[in-house]
Amino acid sequence: MSGPHDLFVRFTLGQPERAAAELRAVLPPEVVSRVDWSTLSREPGSVVDPELRETQSDLLFSARLFGGQQLLLYILLEHQSSVDGWMALRMLRYVVRQAEHWRKAHPESERLPVIVPLVMYHGPGGAWTAPRRVEELFELPEEAEVREQWRTLIPRFEFLLDDLTAERAEGLMARPGPPLARLALLALRYGRSEELSQRLAGWTALFAEVHAAPDGLDNLRVVVRYLFQVGNKAAREATKEVLRSVAGTKRTEDVMMTVGEELIEQGRQEGILKGRLEGRAEDIVRILTMRGIHVDDNARKLILTCRDPALLDRWLERALKASSVSDVTAEA
Repeated sequence: MSGPHDLFVRFTLGQPERAAAELRAVLPPEVVSRVDWSTLSREPGSVVDPELRETQSDLLFSARLFGGQQLLLYILLEHQSSVDGWMALRMLRYVVRQAEHWRKAHPESERLPVIVPLVMYHGPGGAWTAPRRVEELFELPEEAEVREQWRTLIPRFEFLLDDLTAERAEGLMARPGPPLARLALLALRYGRSEELSQRLAGWTALFAEVHAAPDGLDNLRVVVRYLFQVGNKAAREATKEVLRSVAGTKRTEDVMMTVGEELIEQGRQEGILKGRLEGRAEDIVRILTMRGIHVDDNARKLILTCRDPALLDRWLERALKASSVSDVTAEA
């Protein structure tokens, strides 16, 4: 079940021109200068762990270097409220999955393309503090004379980080790229903060730029919908005031009505899906119990709180043949 952050990010940053603005702002200059940005294109699929799909979103893009080599750019958007201390290990796993997918799709190739990993973080809990290098997660001998030798035995991997929580609004508004991309970064940065209602008036000019572009009102509707989902009552009122100042009262009322209808329908669909998933999870526990397989409290909680349809389908099929509960939840 996709959350508001995932839907918002895929709409606003999933388009190559808007993604290019983010990538060019974060990648090292020597990389930026070698990429033919006119070849940037979105690739399908997600490699995020099923249980994290409500708190993480990922996007994959491909491009060509001016020398002809292919480049993959993998963006993970971290929506959790706190910093994940194991993110370096998780990113390594995701990059390996992307490499495996690419290898299957290009069996004739003898080399892998470079995969550039980038984490965008906008958690309300504060700035990023976790290691960005996998090697920092390993406990090595303390003796300085042998420490470097041990480093050669562990994986070396580092991801790039765009910590939006450490950015000021002025810096995000000054970034290059389409207005919608800059407005999206501001919405992600301040959307869940108590500052949002006070910040919005300062974004009026950027709202106006988005509105002036083709499909501007439709794009603003997506932004408004996101701010309504993540912001408090004061932020919602401030959002309406800004929209009214750039689009007029009539169009603002139309947008509000559309957003309201969309949120009601989304809530209805999510309620239906939630009921179905809860029923499926209960069926798994019931089948295991009927077959005489003990389901301990931890396994019961894991199954009953799972909301990934594909994962529940696999577990349900396994429950019919499993000899233990661990046979069912092996990948969890």
